Amino acid sequence: MAVETTILIVAVAAGFYMAWSIGANDVANAMGTSVGSGALTVKRAVILAAVLEFAGAFFVGTHVSETIRKGIINPEVFIGHEFDLAYGMMGALMAAAVWLQIASYFGWPVSTTHSIVGAVLGFGVMYGGFAIADWGKVTEIVSSWIVSPLMCGTIAFLLFSLLRKLIFNNDNPVRAAQQVTPYLVFIVFGVLTLTMVFKGLKNLNLNLAFYDALLVAGATGLLAAFISFFLVRRIRVKPSQDRVLVRQPSSVSKRISKAIDHLHKVSQEAQGDVRDQVETLLRDLKSIDKEAKRGATVEKGSSEYRAVERIFVYLQILSAAFVAFAHGANDVANAVGPLAAVIAIMKTGHLALKSAVPLWVLGLGGVGIVVGLATWGWRVMATIGKKITELTPTRGFCAEFAAATTIVLASKLGLPISTTHTLVGGVLGVGLARGIGALNLRVVTNIVISWVITIPVGALGAILFYYIFKAVFG
Repeated sequence: MAVETTILIVAVAAGFYMAWSIGANDVANAMGTSVGSGALTVKRAVILAAVLEFAGAFFVGTHVSETIRKGIINPEVFIGHEFDLAYGMMGALMAAAVWLQIASYFGWPVSTTHSIVGAVLGFGVMYGGFAIADWGKVTEIVSSWIVSPLMCGTIAFLLFSLLRKLIFNNDNPVRAAQQVTPYLVFIVFGVLTLTMVFKGLKNLNLNLAFYDALLVAGATGLLAAFISFFLVRRIRVKPSQDRVLVRQPSSVSKRISKAIDHLHKVSQEAQGDVRDQVETLLRDLKSIDKEAKRGATVEKGSSEYRAVERIFVYLQILSAAFVAFAHGANDVANAVGPLAAVIAIMKTGHLALKSAVPLWVLGLGGVGIVVGLATWGWRVMATIGKKITELTPTRGFCAEFAAATTIVLASKLGLPISTTHTLVGGVLGVGLARGIGALNLRVVTNIVISWVITIPVGALGAILFYYIFKAVFG
């Protein structure tokens, strides 16, 4: 078997491994809030995300990839040394994939883009020195650690605070939700349509002007709002479900009775104020004993609030679906971009600044993402959906919608963002809207640490794998 063929096989395996790691870590971001809020089960979230991620990756994934992802290092340095670039790209894929698998094992949501960027940067600087890197680009990418979560968190915080004021603090929350929902649906569909135009469908080369895109988004939003106006008015509340009878185990009554006997003896022997206080305790305890024996009717949870949350279940799932599709369309390039560069070098022996991505490579990336999601995606889903803060469909929707809005704003302003950092920021935002105590600060600290070490870990790993591949094939 020729060396070039062996290198291709190893490169394809590394690309699939990277796609698997993307599915295990990054895809969970899109569905984590839906699982955490109870809008979707893990199984349904995996199925929905699998379909949308594969569709995004295969049908509208990038067909022409930059040789060096994000243009962070100068590829012309490798002219005449193309095989070194191939070893470096394979090393970058392996380093990023290994780090993503480690992060996924611990449930840390990290950026796949930052992982591959750090890996390519480390290999490039090692090979060509510091002058090879575009440090302006690197600074922009690092700045997204702050820009992405801060922007999304602010939007999520304001949106959830507004919904709480307009709906949940209203005397009739269902009627308030019915009035607010059509306007909300208009905004949601408008922003999500813009998300697809600017982020999810850019590889189709639609080249819509901004105002044309706004027109399409506005028309989509109006149609969706018109439909929702009639649908939300069909919601009916069943007040009979609000209360439920709770009975205590027999052991509780027995222990209360023993406590009453002991207190009765104490009251006979005690003097002065102590005796009065013990007799007060006795009266309260006898009242509790009667309630425990007959059972108490308590609030099960307002059916009005449950009806409101039902509305937001659908909005949240819709938001998650858009984010998943856009993610598959764009982030599959983190796996197929370096792979396409290796394939081009092995076939032609020359370096191209941009290389065509074969359809089978896009399919390979899509399948890898789906397999990663199905096998290990639940780990990061648990962190995003349950460990940072308690989520409901309303809170999950605010986080997802804030993420989509941030993607649109950042794409229009040309700001580099991370889908992972953006969504985590949204979850933090809805948590902060209920106070700092609503956040699990230990989990948040671990996530931030994993973000900071992503680029250096990827860089060191890529250098190590480069020397391994060079020793084996060189």
